[in-house]
Amino acid sequence: MTIANSEQIMQSEIRPLAKTSLREKKRVDWQEKAFHALFLTSAIIGIVSLAVIAYFIIKESIPAFQEAGISGIVLGQDWLPPALYGVATMIVASLVSTLGAVLVGVPIGVLTAIYIAELAPKSIANVIRPAVELLAGIPSVVYGFFGLIIIVPLIQEIFSVPAGNTILAGIIVLGVMILPTVITVSETSIRAVPKSYKEGSLALGASKIYTIFQLLVPAARSGIMTGVILGIGRALGETMAIIMVMGNAPAMPEGILDSARTLTANIAIEMSYASGVHANALYATGVVLLIFIMSLNAILLYLNREKAR
Repeated sequence: MTIANSEQIMQSEIRPLAKTSLREKKRVDWQEKAFHALFLTSAIIGIVSLAVIAYFIIKESIPAFQEAGISGIVLGQDWLPPALYGVATMIVASLVSTLGAVLVGVPIGVLTAIYIAELAPKSIANVIRPAVELLAGIPSVVYGFFGLIIIVPLIQEIFSVPAGNTILAGIIVLGVMILPTVITVSETSIRAVPKSYKEGSLALGASKIYTIFQLLVPAARSGIMTGVILGIGRALGETMAIIMVMGNAPAMPEGILDSARTLTANIAIEMSYASGVHANALYATGVVLLIFIMSLNAILLYLNREKAR
């Protein structure tokens, strides 16, 4: 066989392989483009959904802002439709109940996450973790019913107040409700810290507790803060449980043992029978709540990013 014949045979064998490889590359490129388009579409749907919701709420709230003015709604302390539409008392109630829930739920949630991730034996962790997940699946109305039957009478008896439907009851219920979110996200973040960090610290003679609080928790700060932000969103947006335990009085609270009404509770209670400017004022309440949540999340994300640097 001559050299020329050998080259012809090799070329005849290479050509089909090259064509096959080219077809495979085109197929892979097509799949990459398809998935890229799918992911981009999903992201656009999320952004557009938020924009549509914000547009609808703002549009429906304009008559109320024209009637009462922005300062009259945001700074007004009297909610007396159809004359007055001030929601300042509800802003305060939402702030106090959410802050109290964070002070109650976040330390317990983070410590529980640390215990599950680093300290608990595997057998105990396998019991606590499903229990936390089950806690996340309990409907809000069940939390509210528990608070109404158990927590409200206890507050009334312990503090000798006329009624136990107070901000304190709302704080306790919300503190329990945000636990699953804080625990799950924090545990995942702590477990995501490279094991070499822990091994190196222990090898240098640091105690286990010192390693956890001085190394693992700071390394997982970003994820823990994400859990806190999600917990704050859950507390701010909760409605049914709050309606059942906080008394729903649209007055400025003077302490955590007073009844109060949050922004979400105000919308849920009155939307069924509101009409005209009254209904528009409830949409305005939604605008205030939306701006408040977005601003708070933006501040927390900014602080988290600054600390990460």
